[in-house]
This record gives sequence, structure tokens and C-alpha cells, in this order.
Amino acid sequence: MRTLLVAHILFFSICTGLLRANDKPNIVVIVADDLGYADVGYHGSDIQTPNIDSLAKQGVALEKFYVCPMCSPTRAGLLTGRYPNRFGLMRAVIPPWRDYGLPQEEVTLPELLKNAGYERRGIIGKWHLGHSKTEYHPLEHGFTYFYGHYNGAIDYFTHEREGEVDWHRNRETIHEEGYSTDLLAADAAKFITESPKDSPYFLYVPFNAPHSPFQAKERDIEKYPDRKGKKQILAAMIDCLDQGVGRILSAIEERGDADNTLVLFFSDNGGVRGVADNKPLRGAKLTPYEGGIHVVACARYPKGGLTGGKVIDSRCGYIDLLPTLCGLAGAEIPNDLLLDGLDVFAAWREEQQLPDRAWFTYEAQGSNANKTWAAQNDRWKAIVRGPALFATNPDLIKTELYDLQKDPYETTDVQVEHRREGALLMIELNKFVQWGVDGVPPYRKGREGFTAPKDWVVE
Repeated sequence: MRTLLVAHILFFSICTGLLRANDKPNIVVIVADDLGYADVGYHGSDIQTPNIDSLAKQGVALEKFYVCPMCSPTRAGLLTGRYPNRFGLMRAVIPPWRDYGLPQEEVTLPELLKNAGYERRGIIGKWHLGHSKTEYHPLEHGFTYFYGHYNGAIDYFTHEREGEVDWHRNRETIHEEGYSTDLLAADAAKFITESPKDSPYFLYVPFNAPHSPFQAKERDIEKYPDRKGKKQILAAMIDCLDQGVGRILSAIEERGDADNTLVLFFSDNGGVRGVADNKPLRGAKLTPYEGGIHVVACARYPKGGLTGGKVIDSRCGYIDLLPTLCGLAGAEIPNDLLLDGLDVFAAWREEQQLPDRAWFTYEAQGSNANKTWAAQNDRWKAIVRGPALFATNPDLIKTELYDLQKDPYETTDVQVEHRREGALLMIELNKFVQWGVDGVPPYRKGREGFTAPKDWVVE
């Protein structure tokens, strides 16, 4: 009798565990690379993006979603929930000749999801958070599967960077033919299809499109005869990216659990100046203006209430993803883990007003003499340029202030009329700078004489 009772209790416990696992949402985060704010159909573009548009129309459009003005920092903050200057990854991207990466000490989103029952945690696409040592690689930061490339700006057809093939599955270099966007989309669809239905999965798909080099398939280029040069190729690249998103969405639908799958799409920064379209926002990639950091973003999660094509105007962004996704997954965040992001899911459901918090931008990709900081709240944005936030020679420092409520396109500097507002933001910026470090030097430092390792294999 006791044996039978124990068996019943064990069976009940197993079933309850399965129900709880099935209750947790699958999580799919898709990131575009250098996508312009106005380069999607639902923002008025002539580029065909029906699949991205469907996420905004069936889910919610996150119309005040913020990121960093360049690649690596956004990815670092996404995975840690922290401003990347806390661990030296905010001032610039990681180029091929850089010996730096995401520190082992940082706690990442996939590591936290592991403890919440997410056994399959994949990254398919562009890593860009360190490649010079295996300790910087994705499988050392909580992912169970990796397919893609370590560096940015690889050749879309040869998959090379600096003359060596940067294309890998887990820890092995792969030599295969195919356009990278298509290969990544196909592998993402396969990952979804092969994931067990009795356990939730996490999939992070950071496409390298439409980042340079500007390369596209001829059949996609032919769709845009009214565009010329790089703008025509960019349109083709974005069109192919959207096809890839469609392939991922189809795989989700075919599983039968789309209602319990959160799909989030956004760009890692604004589009490239002169090629992409960030209108009506001012600026572009590598600038602190809205066109560099205020990006396309949308999410769909029927079971969680992200439906109906609502426009969400709550200001949020990349550092909020870890606490938000952990909240949905029931993943416990250690009490001693200092996060900068917030759980914003209730705001996405229009059930909560987010606090009017300071939001920071930092960029110094070019040189130590030309650094840029920005701090903003729901109304004001202050921008500072120079070798330091405060300099003994005031002529080296340039400042700007914009009233984003009255002037969302940043046309008029109002620092003279609103000195108090500018001063308050400078106090916040000073705090931000104090707890930051620069682990990555200017972009070109170390480039001369660099030779890439064979097939980007390192120890």
C-alpha cells in the first residue's frame, strides 16, 4: 500500500512538473543588425517586410524601445540586464583584432533560464561579444547550442572575416555554401521544430543583416528597380531578412504552441547614415540622437496578452529584457545581482506606468578625444561631447539639450533656456560615468599587423 502511495505521489509530482514546464512560454528573440527605423513596412517603407509587420499588427508595436548606438554594447546589455560600461563593453564594438569579451563573471539570461527549466538555449547568428579566447564564446555563457559567427561584418556568401572563415556550429568551424541570412533562418526553424514540446526553449537569433558589407541575392535585388546603389542592395537584404523571420514564424506556427511563444523583434541600433532610413528621427548609427538609439521593435505573445496591434509608448529597451524574460519564465534572479533594467512586461500589457528613469548612452568608437555621452528621461535629453564629461578646458566640451516632448526630432537645442533641466541630467550622467569602465579601446587600435587565426579557432 505504501509503495502504491509513493508511486502515486511520484507520478503526481512528475505530471505537475510537466504542467509547470509547459506553462512557461517559449522565448524567441530576433535581432536585426543596423535596421533603419523607417526601413520596415509598418513604418511606411517601400521595402517588403510582411512578416515583421505581422508581429506588430498581431502583437504590439514597442514605439519607444531604446538600445545602444552600435552592435556589441546592445548585445551585452541584452544578455546581462546591465549597462555594459559596468564591465567594459559599452564604448565601442569588438573588432577582429580585439582581445576582450563578455567577462565570465557576468550572469547572463540563458544561465538564469537554465535554472527555470529551459534545457535548450540556442543562439543562431552573430555573437560579437568576444572571440579571442573560448571563455568569451557563447557556449561558455549559458547557451547549449551555437550556429553562426563570432565577428561582425562577415561576407554573406563566403562567411569570411579578415580572410578566414568565421562560421561555426558549437565549437567546430563549418565550410558550407549559402547566403548567411538564409542559413541562419533555416537553422533557427530547425531548432524550433526539434525542440521537445514538453519543455520550454529559449532561442536568440541575432541576424547579421542588413549590416555591411552590402551584399544580396540577385533575385531580391531585382524586386527594387526604383532604388539605386547601396540603397537597392539594402532593400534586398532587409527583404531577405524578413523572409527569414517568416520562416521562423512558420516553424513556431507548425509546432502548435504559438499562443504560448513570446516572439520579440528589434534592431541592435539605428540604420547607417546615407544608406538606411531613420526618418523622421534625427541621426543614425553611432550617434546619440533618436535615429541611432530609438529603434524598430515589436512583440507577440497571445497567451500573455500581447495582441491586437496596440502601440506601446512606455520607454524601455535592451537592458530590460533580462528581468522581463526572467519574470515570464519564473527564473529566479539572485538578490545580489545588480541590474539596471526593469521587468516591463506589465507596461507592454498597458497595465503599469513605468517610472521616469534616467536612460544613458555612451559612445567613443573613434578616439579618446571624441567621446559622446547622453542622458535622457521622458522629456529631456542632454548630450555631451569631448575627451571627458568634465574638462579643465571648456572649449573641448560641447553640450546640447532637447525637449523630446515638444521636439521629438531634436531640431532645436534649448540648453540656454533650460539650464536647470540640463544640470539635473548632468548630475545623472556623472553618476553613470563613475561606475563605468572602458574595457574596449578605440576601434582601430591594434588593427595594424593583425592576422586572423585559422578558421577563427582559438584556445
